[in-house]
Amino acid sequence: MNPEITNWTGPLGLPRFDLIADGDFAPAFDACLTKAAAAVEAIASNAAPPDFQNTVAALEMAEEPLNRLCAIFYTLTGVDSNPAREDLQRQIAPRLAAHGSKVSMDPRLFDRVEAVMQDRDELSPEDCRLTELTLRGLRRAGAGLTGAARDRMAAIRERLAVLSTQFAQNMLTDERDFTMAVADDGLAGLPDWLVRSMRAAAKERGLDGQIVTLNRSLIVPFLEYATDRALRETAWRAWAARGDGSGAGGAATDNRPIAAEILALRHERATLLGYADFASYKLEPEMAGNADNVRALLMQVWEPAKARAAADAARFGEMLNADGINGALEPWDWRFYAERRRKAEHDLDEAEVKPYLTLEAMIGAVFDTAHRLFGIEMREFDAPLWSPDTRAWEVTRNGERLAVFLGDFYARPCKRSGAWCSTLQSQHKIGTGQRPIVINVCNFTPPEEKGAPAYLSWDDAHTLFHEFGHALHNILSDVTWPSISGTSVARDFVELPSQLFEHWLEQPEVLDRHARHAETGAALPADLRDRILAAGNADQGFATTEYLESALVDLDFHSGLPPKDPMARQAEILAELGAPAAIPMRHATPHFAHVFSGDGYSAGYYSYMWSEVMDADAFEAFMEKGSAFDPETAQKLEEWILSKGDSLPADELWLKFRERKPGVHALLKGRGLLTDAS
Repeated sequence: MNPEITNWTGPLGLPRFDLIADGDFAPAFDACLTKAAAAVEAIASNAAPPDFQNTVAALEMAEEPLNRLCAIFYTLTGVDSNPAREDLQRQIAPRLAAHGSKVSMDPRLFDRVEAVMQDRDELSPEDCRLTELTLRGLRRAGAGLTGAARDRMAAIRERLAVLSTQFAQNMLTDERDFTMAVADDGLAGLPDWLVRSMRAAAKERGLDGQIVTLNRSLIVPFLEYATDRALRETAWRAWAARGDGSGAGGAATDNRPIAAEILALRHERATLLGYADFASYKLEPEMAGNADNVRALLMQVWEPAKARAAADAARFGEMLNADGINGALEPWDWRFYAERRRKAEHDLDEAEVKPYLTLEAMIGAVFDTAHRLFGIEMREFDAPLWSPDTRAWEVTRNGERLAVFLGDFYARPCKRSGAWCSTLQSQHKIGTGQRPIVINVCNFTPPEEKGAPAYLSWDDAHTLFHEFGHALHNILSDVTWPSISGTSVARDFVELPSQLFEHWLEQPEVLDRHARHAETGAALPADLRDRILAAGNADQGFATTEYLESALVDLDFHSGLPPKDPMARQAEILAELGAPAAIPMRHATPHFAHVFSGDGYSAGYYSYMWSEVMDADAFEAFMEKGSAFDPETAQKLEEWILSKGDSLPADELWLKFRERKPGVHALLKGRGLLTDAS
């Protein structure tokens, strides 16, 4: 096995990606799976009486080489996929699932951990919490099952691993393979920065002219500005068709039967464990607790959001008809007329804004905000990574290294869409301890020429702040055990730090300091800044409605019996809600990667809004002190939210920080959805 895969020798403990070849991964998985199985077997068969150290603590590090291998491999399949890696991913998914099932369903391990739990009074609070979570994880994985039920659970987990991998790869294929050439006469209405980005996308693919791809940072502004309605429709339909069998990959990338099978298997998995349905199983350990609590929150927001969307739809329909177009407002029209209204009502042209929102300026804003709140310093350094565009920073405070941070910001054809935060290694204090290596991945449109500034939209800038909020949750982690460090928290708590950090982008003092014109270096004019902020809620009816549609469909899919035809049930749910025809789901079923390309957000897409209730309330804590940079509140945020991981239940951490429960009022206020009567 290539030793670099598990023993990293790069700068500041990074892997030497330049010394790892695709052919190294298969033998590495063979070796690491064998080693992990032996390490776990030694714990399970230990003749010594079970105690915390020889059982729970030992399990924490038993699979460390495998974890490091998976961290590298799955990072690469997300940011730099190729046929060899995709093929190995399909092969290894069921093997990893089989190994996971064997470990987590081992009754000997369950008995040992349960014995440790009986002596919980002798443990420290954090050790007790880890033991409790380990036992819960084993129980929920099926360690208590026997015979045919046990075998069936293992088979389900293996099949789900295969299906989720295929779902993600189908999406990547459809997104990677679609391009729409736009002739010069189709550029009407498009700002110069967007045309340059379209030309850069064409050049990257070896094409002439300009193209639209399914990269969100390219297709969304195209839908906002293109005056050619037919081109908008073609682009939108391609975006909506990802994974439904009519996209670039055709029937080979049809995710609809995959989604149906995933839902059926999840339901069966839950019922094997004694739960009524998958939502009951999934939500049990979350802050929400059950589907009724989730639905109650979502519906509190749905009605005011739908009312705002209906008013906007009527207005945009009038604008459409005034343009001489007879017929209904369509999904490919919404963003175009929303942008036109925003420009008219707020005198705001994104072409005027973008030169102040360069990637470098916004990275500076992110880092400076983190420094002012938490005292961290960022020093960029050179390292051999997977792409020359990927950058590395050492994160320190008072001369002490806290983490290494990697930023991979630009879209590439080989990279899956969206934005995310992950870690190559987590923080822990075992032995000499380990500091985290944290990655932020985005898909911003790169500049047309190397060395030229990359322009971000206001939404892109929010994404940058959002993902660094997740990064801070990992960077500032300060717990003993890796499995409860950083972002390893309840799913409906994990978005609190990320969504909270977005608020600082909207602070005038942050924009005044960092939003500088790419060519002149001039500060963002106060008048333009105020117009940007005033327009922040201009289209919240749309944004909130499309999100809630996805969250409510996800919740319904996993509550009760699974639908045999998810697409038909999706249509029924939207009809029951009275969803506006011109506002489709943010993520329709065939490309709902949050829910179907893994288990993380299944029955959990609501968690963004659950966390938003808290993040709106948390930012109020700063405002109550009169400053977004109040040091006492920042210190309390780090102490009780950002550093604690899952060492205490999420609701306890929240109460330690805020000293009261959050309410939905701050969320509605922040989204501009309160009526005068409210």
